[in-house]
Amino acid sequence: MLRVGLTGGIGSGKSAVARRLADHGALIIDADRIAREVVEPGTSGLEEIVAEFGTEVLTDDGRLDRPRLGEIVFSDSARLAKLNAIVHPRVGKRTEELMARASADAVVVYDVPLLVENDLGGLYDVVVVVDVGEEEQVARVVRDRGMPEDQVRARIRAQATRAQRCAAADIVIDNSGTPEELDAKVAEVWEQLRKRA
Repeated sequence: MLRVGLTGGIGSGKSAVARRLADHGALIIDADRIAREVVEPGTSGLEEIVAEFGTEVLTDDGRLDRPRLGEIVFSDSARLAKLNAIVHPRVGKRTEELMARASADAVVVYDVPLLVENDLGGLYDVVVVVDVGEEEQVARVVRDRGMPEDQVRARIRAQATRAQRCAAADIVIDNSGTPEELDAKVAEVWEQLRKRA
């Protein structure tokens, strides 16, 4: 099994790369999806978050209000660290459960936004970074998610820098071009990953 850590800043197109790798045959483990799972209503994760941050981070139907929580933690590194201490161990445990099911010759791509920030590179055989300039990141997130520009920039500031991510990479995918160019780049990366597997 080849363990691949896939990361990139907000708006870099990491999810688009993950989808393309899945189309080639990779098993994708999405840390964001798992992070949502472990804080669903009724979970100990959500209970701990409410104990730490208060009921103001809940929606009217008792779910985690992610935008509200984001406003709190992405402007305060100490509070972000507290949130991470609640969520990350649960994500790690669930991830290991999913990876244990993969076949011996699988290429398992772990889609993890904070790989560099949490110094997780050592967990993977290969680290792939999806890279794009900051202004493009901001434009994409404002356009695609409707997030206000100041919140996008706050999230970018809370993440590793481009230089830090690229320094941690075994492979960098420049995603500043067209979807067709990205298709070609991902196909090349897939061939490299298959050879390593």
